[in-house]
Amino acid sequence: MTSVVELELVVNGLVMGSIIALGAMGLTLLYGNLKFAHIAHGDFMTIAAYLVLFIISVPLSNIGLKAIGLGPFTFGYPLLVALPFAVLIAAFAAVLLDLGVYRRLRNRGSGTVVMAMASLGVAIALRGLVQIIWGGDIQQYPRMSKLFFKLPMDVRIPPDALFIAGIALVVTISLHLLLTKTKIGKAMRATADNVDLARVTGINTEIVILWTWVIGAGLAAVAGVLLAVFQAQLLPIMGWKFLIPLFSAVILGGIGNPYGAFWGAMIVGVSAEVATQWINPSYKPAIAFAILIVVLLLRPRGIFGVRD
Repeated sequence: MTSVVELELVVNGLVMGSIIALGAMGLTLLYGNLKFAHIAHGDFMTIAAYLVLFIISVPLSNIGLKAIGLGPFTFGYPLLVALPFAVLIAAFAAVLLDLGVYRRLRNRGSGTVVMAMASLGVAIALRGLVQIIWGGDIQQYPRMSKLFFKLPMDVRIPPDALFIAGIALVVTISLHLLLTKTKIGKAMRATADNVDLARVTGINTEIVILWTWVIGAGLAAVAGVLLAVFQAQLLPIMGWKFLIPLFSAVILGGIGNPYGAFWGAMIVGVSAEVATQWINPSYKPAIAFAILIVVLLLRPRGIFGVRD
């Protein structure tokens, strides 16, 4: 029985790791091009999750779309319809935020500490906005109980977990293709490597930064919605609590490296879930924090980072 439980924890860890990966890849892209830690990234996840809740509860419910029971999943079509809208709204808000706050600070020559503190203020403001609109109580998307899928070796997995893993895989592959096959993706990589050289070669770095915000916020939005589906609940602090796993994955994989962030997220997700075999699940963030500290002590540039 012990081996079965451990295998189920590994599967759950991979699902959670795929959610962390989406958020971590967006966070590391932002750091690569803007050179500061965006502390409000987790709150973008929260905003997107609540936006989907609003769209499901108000506009789509008024036109009669059934909010539960899509095939084997607990949710219905409205969630699939609402998700792209949440991504677009989050991306638009991120662009406005950069134009209104971060670009002004960049133009003044503000350092990374000032930028990070500004993002902390943005995080607090976003969290307060969520609490003003939706309150502080636990909420959830409309759900219908469904039977779990049974995998080999008697491993049981909820159908929603397969949906989450599938969406995360599609988004990750799309990000890889964007970074390697498109002009804007190559410009983003060049800007992250050397912003001054990118400008000399004719790259409009401000446009690249705006696209980075669009992609980073979009990844955060998808991660936030998938996290709400996986945990079956929404809280104003859900994204804030998710920051430690996000930063652990980014640092473990090497800051500025989206591929490293993906593998770092998988390690963090599996480690935290498997650890619940021996510790209380409420201590899972402590596992991510421990990984963060160990990596900073032993290899500050991360597993996939370049040594000095």
